[in-house]
Amino acid sequence: MNLTAELFPLAWHLAAVLGSVGVAVWVGWTAPWRRLADEHQLHAVLAAAVALTLLWSMKAGVYPGLNLHLLGAMACTLIFGPQFALLVLALALAGVTLNGSLAWDAYAVNFLLMAVFPVFIGRAFFRLMEHRLPHHFFVYIFINAFIGAAFVVLCEGALASLCLYTAGAYPAELLLSDYLPFFLLLGFSEAWISGMVLTVLVVYYPEWVSSFDDSSYLSKK
Repeated sequence: MNLTAELFPLAWHLAAVLGSVGVAVWVGWTAPWRRLADEHQLHAVLAAAVALTLLWSMKAGVYPGLNLHLLGAMACTLIFGPQFALLVLALALAGVTLNGSLAWDAYAVNFLLMAVFPVFIGRAFFRLMEHRLPHHFFVYIFINAFIGAAFVVLCEGALASLCLYTAGAYPAELLLSDYLPFFLLLGFSEAWISGMVLTVLVVYYPEWVSSFDDSSYLSKK
């Protein structure tokens, strides 16, 4: 994560720009913008973007161009929904870029790998669990917020490793031994943070969490 531009050839960057534009159009067309008329929702989106900017700035380097940090994508997806989660992550990525941690020519690639992919994986995981498992408070916290966050980070690590190998940036042996295993540790940390944040929010401010419905998860439980 926080991948540098020189790791990928020009064709990858051009494809990433096109993909990012397509996602931006989708967000602009489908996002429930009226929710931001509520100043609490607007402040929550901006505060989350600032918090993730700070979180992503605290990173550990493994090899040149390979940095590791917590993601926050699953928590944002559960709290804001996929469109606003992408907005939050895009703003956080812009903040990290502005503070000099990344160059602008790597923005599109990182946006697809660090925002678009984990948000859609997180949304798919949540919808699958919602369909397959009973609607219960502890199912929501431990399966969606806790296990879901770890699952998203592991998928993110697998995709990032695959892309780096396919682009010829690093050999598969190095990625499998010295990069991908660190995502196991990140996944555990991500799970705890996501679980704690969602627990606090659904207990004290359930109306702020778009994926949580009191009548569904608490009624008659």
